[in-house]
Amino acid sequence: MEFNLSNEDKDVLLFNARESIASQFEKREGNFKTGSEDLNEKCGAFVSLYNKDNKLRGCIGRVITKDPLDKTIILMAPQAAFGDYRFHPLKPEDFPNIKIEISVLSPLIFCHDPQKIILGKHGLSLYYRGRSGVFLPQVPIEQGWDLHQYLNYLCIKAELPFGSYMATGADLFTFTTIIFSEC
Repeated sequence: MEFNLSNEDKDVLLFNARESIASQFEKREGNFKTGSEDLNEKCGAFVSLYNKDNKLRGCIGRVITKDPLDKTIILMAPQAAFGDYRFHPLKPEDFPNIKIEISVLSPLIFCHDPQKIILGKHGLSLYYRGRSGVFLPQVPIEQGWDLHQYLNYLCIKAELPFGSYMATGADLFTFTTIIFSEC
């Protein structure tokens, strides 16, 4: 990624993610902070929510967006809380115990050689036959996957057969992330 984020901008994004969810619970307009010009960059981002046991509770984001980073975070945080089909919508009583993590994505780079993917460094995005799947770089480490598993679970996530990432016409991309979270 060509830019980094200051600690102040990271704090603004984390505050705005939490405020975006809180304003949904309280049925009010969000009272959001502004940061530096870096938050106007148009880059993909994901908001992940973890419960008090540090287990994933929701994760939604955009790999590619035309929106500035700060707007993407404000839009994705409530989706992670209420719209991740893998989990029940977040309840108000659980919200204080939720930890928010944000992953800001670099531009996508076409992957010519999957053997050069570095676990824990490279996120993956696969597009093939109208289907897509994405994994953030931390996923294979958290799951204990090797490279072969990482690539094939990406195919499963995209609802494609094992090995589809190698098929003619499949587009496999890598990206890196800036990851930060609430303490």
